[in-house]
Amino acid sequence: MLEVRDLQAFYGQSQVLEGVNFHIQPGEIVALLGRNGAGRSTTARAIMGLVRWRGQIFWRGQSLAGKKTFEVARLGLGYVAESRDIFPGLSVQQNLLLGQTPDAARRPSARRWALKDMYRMFSPLQQRQHAPAGVLSGGEQQMLALCRTLMGNPELVLLDEPTEGLGPKVVQQVASCLRQMKDCGIAVLLIEQKLALAMAVSDRALVLGQGRIVFDGTSAALRADSRMRGEWLAI
Repeated sequence: MLEVRDLQAFYGQSQVLEGVNFHIQPGEIVALLGRNGAGRSTTARAIMGLVRWRGQIFWRGQSLAGKKTFEVARLGLGYVAESRDIFPGLSVQQNLLLGQTPDAARRPSARRWALKDMYRMFSPLQQRQHAPAGVLSGGEQQMLALCRTLMGNPELVLLDEPTEGLGPKVVQQVASCLRQMKDCGIAVLLIEQKLALAMAVSDRALVLGQGRIVFDGTSAALRADSRMRGEWLAI
């Protein structure tokens, strides 16, 4: 589904990724782990065309080189940034409707999401559907950002730190949403600091270190590898 080869990414003259290689299969949840500054968010931003990059990125065999961010999104890739980037002056429902894309109808494998699905997964959004998004709590804004992306019927979602700053109840809601996405056949690249959560919901784990992938294996294998976790993940 997604294949990344020798990915190098840059901010100005500073090189962050030194040659990243990985792939994601349909319906697979892959956790992208690493310490702060390892390049996890940069990897997602490079895939979406938000930073300068070299190498090869293929989506269903099609190169993403030279494509603008909206073009990448319309191919079926969804992106939930760490900053959430909701529209505070618009209502919750208006934010959700902005996530729709006409291109989804041309993707036969895409799950069709509707407003009722979003409200079923996250009931606080239904209760506040007509409220300005800017008055929502941090947890509610995270729910909104994730649901707005799902409204575009993506086949793969790049999810950057979805539980940062959230309380335990909302974290569990996000975990439940991830499992529902997997059940619907949606693949996820999950960037997450909470190792226990990432291991619980993911099929496979990638560990970034010094701009490269230093581990690519099952979540169970990483859980059993204390040396790897101690060297590249422990703070």
